[in-house]
Amino acid sequence: MPQFKLRSGRELEVLDNGVESSSAIVFHHGTPASASLWSQWFTYAAENGIRAISYSRAGYGTSDRDYGRSIVSVNKDIAEVLDSKSITKFVAIGWSGGGPHALANTLLENNVGAITLAGVGAYGVDDLDFLEGMAQENYDEFGASLAGEDVIQKWFVENATPFKSAGGAEIREAFGGLISEADKKSMEGTFADVIAAAIRSGLAVSFDGWVDDDVAFTKPWGFDLASIKKPVKIWQGDQDFMVPHAHSYWLKKHIPTAELTFIPGQGHVTLLVDYTDKVFAQAKELLA
Repeated sequence: MPQFKLRSGRELEVLDNGVESSSAIVFHHGTPASASLWSQWFTYAAENGIRAISYSRAGYGTSDRDYGRSIVSVNKDIAEVLDSKSITKFVAIGWSGGGPHALANTLLENNVGAITLAGVGAYGVDDLDFLEGMAQENYDEFGASLAGEDVIQKWFVENATPFKSAGGAEIREAFGGLISEADKKSMEGTFADVIAAAIRSGLAVSFDGWVDDDVAFTKPWGFDLASIKKPVKIWQGDQDFMVPHAHSYWLKKHIPTAELTFIPGQGHVTLLVDYTDKVFAQAKELLA
């Protein structure tokens, strides 16, 4: 993927669908993944005349690690990328672990709103049990992340190595109990290949991006949700074992501008497949 050099000397993988526009959608991938997760959405955006930009978060793929990063740290990277491309207006869309990073983007002056798809809520707060309703794999993973980097790195080597080589046919098995029956039906064919390739790419060099995401989720995000003034659209299903729907209700409660679309029967992955057109309609309205 194309590399973008930041002023700090770090590099990021950055994709741009090439539509000529000073307005754009910036896509934040899930945990784990990489910029290529959004390839099908890029095509949809181009067909609708919308510029689309995605990137691999620090530590994923060949994006250099930003050790100790918090959620809000992403803003310095995104601000540089958008400035280099002369983007004056953008909507942030984040899926799963990308959700908080999309919300952080609302602090940037040229942001006009954020959309989160099954976005994760905060850890360690009084009114959200972060792990309740998640599959056992997430309990084990976050338990390891809280024990320190050496422990979580070892946990990933022992438990997540299959993701490094999984193709579309194997990706459902790699996720184990984390995906519901609804999600299993979506993770087939071309879309399964896209997810598998994005994860392979994201983990090709190391587990550092995944490690740093997990650590960032378990500490303060670096900004106050109550201070968000831009419109926020939240999408969530009730068949989600990766990010249970309590997270989206919590986000709705704490973000003054939030609008929640809750869809019974939808899982964690299905939102990326079944609601592309409706999410784009929201993005176009925010960019108008």
